[in-house]
Amino acid sequence: MIKFRNFIKKYFPAVAIVFLSVAIICVIINIISIFSVSFSDFFNNTIAAFFRFLLAKITNIFPFSFAEILIIISPAVIVFLFRLLYRYCKKGKIYVCRFFAVFVSAVTVFYSLFVLTFACGYRGTSLDNKLGLTRSDVSASELAQTLSIVIAGLNDCAHLTEYGSDDLSVMPYSFRELSDKLNEEYKSFASENDFIKNYKSNVKSVILSEPMTYTHISGVYTFFTGEANVNVNYPDFTLPFTMAHEMAHQRGIAREDEANFIAFLLCVQSEDIYIRYSGYLGIFDYLTSALSRADKNLYYQTIESVRSEIIAEQIAYSDFFDKYRDSVVADISGSINNSYLISQGQSAGTKSYGLVVDLAVAYYLHG
Repeated sequence: MIKFRNFIKKYFPAVAIVFLSVAIICVIINIISIFSVSFSDFFNNTIAAFFRFLLAKITNIFPFSFAEILIIISPAVIVFLFRLLYRYCKKGKIYVCRFFAVFVSAVTVFYSLFVLTFACGYRGTSLDNKLGLTRSDVSASELAQTLSIVIAGLNDCAHLTEYGSDDLSVMPYSFRELSDKLNEEYKSFASENDFIKNYKSNVKSVILSEPMTYTHISGVYTFFTGEANVNVNYPDFTLPFTMAHEMAHQRGIAREDEANFIAFLLCVQSEDIYIRYSGYLGIFDYLTSALSRADKNLYYQTIESVRSEIIAEQIAYSDFFDKYRDSVVADISGSINNSYLISQGQSAGTKSYGLVVDLAVAYYLHG
């Protein structure tokens, strides 16, 4: 025992011991959450909620995405670490071992933050149970009925929406103003749903949004900084729905279909026309995709009622996206995201985003 303690003291600095100890505790927490829904709910709504809030408030002082800056400077950090390792190699084995002990333990901090902020959200009570919805397999006729309701709401909003010469709708306020509006929407939503925590945190626009579009990623919640980040290269109509989705993650809604549905509910219940428009369009895409696969004839019959300016915007969006459609980077990022989602218990992987149609049908037809 004494020899072991001396070994640890010799090769593991105190900071490495602390980080590794926290990581071990987080492994235990993660294992328990996999087997206990009640524990996952408790942890996600209390301890994890505190850490999400703390990180969001700390990084909220920066007007830019702190996570993006960390990624941008990461090559310089890697070069610095190699230079540091080279210096330690000259000093001897003990210094090299201590370097790797600190490096490995520092890497585990990302895992620890994931468990302490987000992981339990994947294992807790499903959103349909929280909202009292009856979720089941849906038929083509149910998809068509739900889509018809969404189209009616979408048409009402389109009537009052401004479109540019490129046929894309124009958001009538700034990105920051939209962030403030959605924070207010979440404040109202949280007052009626105790599983959502209310706090104000600015959504961050990504500086490298244009290159990011090649990954086909419109937004991302970075658990290690607590930030909701949005790709602002996409057309305006995507922004409210995407921002609401990432803010749902920021408030503990981990599953992708559930974050989509929270974003939809938040948007369509808003008094703001453009936010409602974005919410209806967000779910419209998923419903039309599902119905076209289920029943082509019923799909064409249902979309006949869509206003011409909405169709024009969809065509304009397709034209915009042509530049980014065939992308190796998107294939790689999609594969990584698919593997990650499967590892967190979402067996459908990236297809889980589209499972929001089940929730939409349950909300409109069986709620």
